[in-house]
Amino acid sequence: MGALKNLFKQTFIYGLATVLPRMLSFLLVPLYTTKGVLASVAEYGEVSVIFSYFVLFNVILAYGMETAFFRFFNKEDDKNKVTSTVSISLIVTSFFFFLIVFIFKDFIAELVEIKVKYIKIVFWILLLDALVIMPFAWLRANEQPMKYAIIKFFNVSVNIGLNLFFLLALKNLVEKGVIFDKLYIPNFGVSYILIANVIASGITLLIMLPFYARISYKFDASLWKTMMKYAFPVLVAGVAFSINETFDRILLNHLLPADVAKTQIGLYSACYKIALFMTLFATAYRLGIEPFFFSHAKAKNPQKNYALILEFFVICGSIILLGAIVFVDTLKVIIVRGQGYWEAMWIVPLILIANFCLGIYHNLSVWYKITDRTKFGAYISIIGALITLALNFWLIPIIGYKGSAIATLAAYATMMCLSYYFGRKYYPIPYNLKKIGLYMGSSIGLSLLSFYEFRGDYVIGVSMLIVFLGVVFYSEQKFIKQLLTRKHAN
Repeated sequence: MGALKNLFKQTFIYGLATVLPRMLSFLLVPLYTTKGVLASVAEYGEVSVIFSYFVLFNVILAYGMETAFFRFFNKEDDKNKVTSTVSISLIVTSFFFFLIVFIFKDFIAELVEIKVKYIKIVFWILLLDALVIMPFAWLRANEQPMKYAIIKFFNVSVNIGLNLFFLLALKNLVEKGVIFDKLYIPNFGVSYILIANVIASGITLLIMLPFYARISYKFDASLWKTMMKYAFPVLVAGVAFSINETFDRILLNHLLPADVAKTQIGLYSACYKIALFMTLFATAYRLGIEPFFFSHAKAKNPQKNYALILEFFVICGSIILLGAIVFVDTLKVIIVRGQGYWEAMWIVPLILIANFCLGIYHNLSVWYKITDRTKFGAYISIIGALITLALNFWLIPIIGYKGSAIATLAAYATMMCLSYYFGRKYYPIPYNLKKIGLYMGSSIGLSLLSFYEFRGDYVIGVSMLIVFLGVVFYSEQKFIKQLLTRKHAN
């Protein structure tokens, strides 16, 4: 139980590092969806397409080496050698990538249907973000969550501050005759958003530069080859995962008529943000558990702790799911300001449930990471990507963005089930399926009932939530007391 307490403490801090900054980033969605800030819903759709490519290329530039670093940092005796080898590898590949895309920027812009002026800024952001992968990974591996949290918080705060300055304050300052007139360009919203990102990423890299002054810069080719064998399936899985996560916006852009595509993407992306609570929780939890999985792999009976970790996730995830659905109409007013975006609210329950399944999948994925069978992660993610692509190609021409939401849920639910199926064979973990199924099933059932039958009826919705919380508290009294007391040893 002591190990679990340490995990929950780290997860809470990583949660602050992830949730608080992104909670602040909620300011950006109301900002972007406020009338007059961006030219139209379609322009917000264009921003969403650009950021979808960010997810894909961030995965490519990391090529699985972050996960490989965690594995070998805990496995090898010479931790400095591991850190140095991975750092050199990422530095070389990042600059090589930047050089290639700079040469072929016009071709890339035409291929992805993004203006060249945006492409230039995008790849600067990608380069800067790639160079902080290892410094952040090193902080996590050495259990420095507070420093990690502070830097992440500062990065997003700078980004948000610059967005507010460029999109809101700058025009008013120019109209009042303040000296910023040379910075202001009418209808420059998308560029301002990207410029804010590149400045924030640059400042973050400057903060992390001391990491690069500490490493030895000794490259072990033999170790690198071994790590690449481990990392390549993680890369494949990551690319497939990015397809599951963001490729729907890209496909909406290509499969819908040009006159409505960007508008549909804008509607879909704005309401997708309402499901961010589940995404934030799952992300924070994953950041906490990934180093924990590896560092406790050699402990006595680690499977028992892994099973408890999943139970805790499902309990919290079930509460978040039902709570978000009950108060969904309050959240939409806070997060998505423009009423024109609200027609896409239909997708919110599906995206919340999908990300719940994804969080469970990340918990279940411990088996192939611990046993060095990362190729199974690739296989499962590829199957999920194929489901995503097939359903999007089939459904988007028929029902638009609703098809993308259905595809996301189908892909993540399938990945969750496949990971459990194969994990049971190669690394059995004693999950309490009866309890997990009861919490998850009840939460999903009550959420769908609340949204599609009693939406807006807070008496019924809040009653459902209170009853569910009461059942959880009654059933988990012993577990909660164990977490809160310090009497239990490891």
